[in-house]
Amino acid sequence: MDRAGKRELVTDLGEVFSKTSVVVVAHYSGLTVAQLQDLRKRMRNAGASVQVAKNRLAKIALDGKDVASIAPLLKGPTLIAYSDDPVAAPKVAVAFAKDFDKLVILGGAMGKTALNPDGVKSLATLPSLDELRAKLLGLLVAPSTKIAQLSTAPAAKLARVFGAYANRDAA
Repeated sequence: MDRAGKRELVTDLGEVFSKTSVVVVAHYSGLTVAQLQDLRKRMRNAGASVQVAKNRLAKIALDGKDVASIAPLLKGPTLIAYSDDPVAAPKVAVAFAKDFDKLVILGGAMGKTALNPDGVKSLATLPSLDELRAKLLGLLVAPSTKIAQLSTAPAAKLARVFGAYANRDAA
């Protein structure tokens, strides 16, 4: 790779590190090309991305960024997974690491907060942004649903009582 290509890669990585909310670093040695493509596909489907970059260039791109705490993790064959959703990249990385033990999660960063492997795993157990929105919407709609049920309940009880008397008299 020539100097211009390296400069462009550092610039692109710098933009990624400044815009994303979470970054996960993992060792990938021993994974086949097909497995790496599967990881990329899973990440893409979840709204995340995976990139393999030279550690030296990634450290240069990290300079002055919020996620600079991952710099010591960049040793050996590492890959960087990142996403705008704070849960997407960790969730896919942890699930993939369970399926393929060759992917070893080293840690990551969420904003200025450094994450160890356990921190990444605990992030992966959180619900995604869409799931949280659905739960919040359910909580907002629940009171109106209960009010509607309560307002129709006395009429339904009265109808059941009349029905029971009618059935008793018919018998």
